[in-house]
Amino acid sequence: MSIVTDIKKLHVKNFLFLTLAGIVNAIGVTMFLAPVKLYDSGISGTSILLSQITPEYLSLSLFLVLLNVPLFLYGLKKQGIVFTVYAIYTVCIYSLAAWLITDILPIDVRFVSPLAGSDLLLCALFGGLISGVGSGLAIRYGGAMDGIEVIAVIFAKKLGITVGTFVMIYNVLLYTTCGIIIKSWILPLYSIVTYGAGIKTVDFIVEGIDRSKAAVIVTSEREKVCGALSEAFERGMTVMDAKGYYSDTQKTVIYFVVNRFQVGKMREIVHEIDPGAYISISEIADIFASNMN
Repeated sequence: MSIVTDIKKLHVKNFLFLTLAGIVNAIGVTMFLAPVKLYDSGISGTSILLSQITPEYLSLSLFLVLLNVPLFLYGLKKQGIVFTVYAIYTVCIYSLAAWLITDILPIDVRFVSPLAGSDLLLCALFGGLISGVGSGLAIRYGGAMDGIEVIAVIFAKKLGITVGTFVMIYNVLLYTTCGIIIKSWILPLYSIVTYGAGIKTVDFIVEGIDRSKAAVIVTSEREKVCGALSEAFERGMTVMDAKGYYSDTQKTVIYFVVNRFQVGKMREIVHEIDPGAYISISEIADIFASNMN
């Protein structure tokens, strides 16, 4: 019964964006990285390496499926059926799009990038950016492009490290292996540029173009501050009763969300009413409610 319930959580909109994610990622890898023998991160980079050192019929597309799908299935219990279905679908689209670009479409990606030529820096930057967009879209819409992230979630805590550190260690080992096998460190070093560009792009896509700001305001003028903020920004806020430790006086903690252009105005309003108010600002990536009460 739970499987049926989980399947009902799958949405057509997500599949559409995951399709786009797979295609975009394939463009970045097959048209910028693979032609000049640069390496993507994670399982994608491993697949590129294996496709280079094995017979031609063992293609990049084949390795993407063979290596990723078992990892996603291994993480099924931990990640849930919805994520697993989305992730496997995304990788299959990625693999299919890579096969179409390299073997079917009239695009020559055998020796140099059709757009950036043999310029390694351009290929590294744009390959990382474009594949990062694909990976970011996959994460934002409930899936994933790389099975190594699933393994990181499962084992990182057991090893006493963060998920990001686990992935970074994997990629360092991957690029080191690449350097040893091809007997050159130029391409692995440029691949680190790809990795850096990709991970920054993923953050940009997943967290949004314009992060909101969360303001925590500690004030003794509750009604005046809340009334002024509500009138100025026409939005709600959350208030909590508090007490100052040293002053032993009653305070109010106000949690208020604004965008980065409104921070200055908010600060002026609060300090005009209560010059002694304490304001703490932090970035937030996503908001899952239309307002706060």
